[in-house]
Amino acid sequence: MKEQISHDKIETNPKERMANLDLLRCVAMMMVVVLHYLGKGNLLPDLREDSISGMGILAWLLESFCVVAVNVYMLISGYFLCTSSFKLSRLLQLWLQIWFYSVAFGMIGALTGVLSETPFDTHYLLTLLFPVTMEHYWFMTAYVFLYLLLPLVGASVKRMTKQQLQITIVLLLAVFCIAKSILPVRLETDRKGYDCLWYLCVFLTAAYARRFGIPFLEKKCRSLLLYVGGSLLIFAGTFLLREIYLRTGRMELLMKVCMEYNHLLAFLAAVGLFGAFQGLRIQGRGAKLIRTVAPYTLGVYLLHENLGLRYSWQKWLGAGRLSEGIAEGAGGLDAVCGLILGTVIAVAVVFLCGILVDMGRKWVFHGLHGILQKNSMYGRLTAKIESADRMFQGDSSGREENHIS
Repeated sequence: MKEQISHDKIETNPKERMANLDLLRCVAMMMVVVLHYLGKGNLLPDLREDSISGMGILAWLLESFCVVAVNVYMLISGYFLCTSSFKLSRLLQLWLQIWFYSVAFGMIGALTGVLSETPFDTHYLLTLLFPVTMEHYWFMTAYVFLYLLLPLVGASVKRMTKQQLQITIVLLLAVFCIAKSILPVRLETDRKGYDCLWYLCVFLTAAYARRFGIPFLEKKCRSLLLYVGGSLLIFAGTFLLREIYLRTGRMELLMKVCMEYNHLLAFLAAVGLFGAFQGLRIQGRGAKLIRTVAPYTLGVYLLHENLGLRYSWQKWLGAGRLSEGIAEGAGGLDAVCGLILGTVIAVAVVFLCGILVDMGRKWVFHGLHGILQKNSMYGRLTAKIESADRMFQGDSSGREENHIS
């Protein structure tokens, strides 16, 4: 119990956003953009090819260092969720935010002709209208389902002992992470980390780190080494499996297994990066700027991964030209620098646009809320929602609520 109390009191002001984790939130979202730029921009050469240029190898190396992004983002969310109470208002706000992006930009993409590689049909419209249950954004579907479980999972985590939580995490990781990482077969239950069950594992890991701490991660150098080492092993493991395939014709389905979110290497590398930022202390104007920008990072994801834009923005930002260079076998210094510079510019543009759009979205939502408050029916509805929030508060009242925004 003493261990738990001392660790829970790290933050002197629990209502204030933590600039170090907010910075990590921004970095993780930039990494997500890198993954989508490389993957959907056709910048990752086929691993089944006999030879890959230096430019193509660099693209896979970047992929290896950024594949931790989604796990990191969920670790941050879980770190705060585990001390937060469930809020119906927060769930509704999140759903409205998802729905706004889904419908608005999905229709804009379709009506302007920007939409590509996705047919404009009934299924497309249903995906826009029901973005969570139709998995318009798979990450948000997993997150919303996990948040729905928070009244049960959160209450359990707060009452579990250190040993109970350790055993639970080990058992879950054994089933959803370790088994697929060591067995040379594709398991039928393996969803590659694209589901709520995997993020329950990540959530519990973050909850454990919050309540009891992880001594290994207390030194930033060790955490950073875990991230860098894990990322390099992801890259090495991928190309080792590629070599096995090229020599034997086997392991084709497992060539990219090390880069799947629920692979042990990806999980450990994400924990390492999380630990490295957890020990940072950021103050002054830099901290203020980070705290200002971080709440809008989810908008970056909801904008650039919208079905109406998902396969188009990469071409606007030069992915086509870079892809041609990779296909032609370019591997010189100029080609490598071009890939790095092009990726950095693409990430900066997408991130900035996403932040600005979400700022505008929040301003519109705030204005509509102010107008609707004058309506008696809306007032009664919000009062009932607030009443439901109070029912779930319990002993978590006043804790952090900056878990995903």
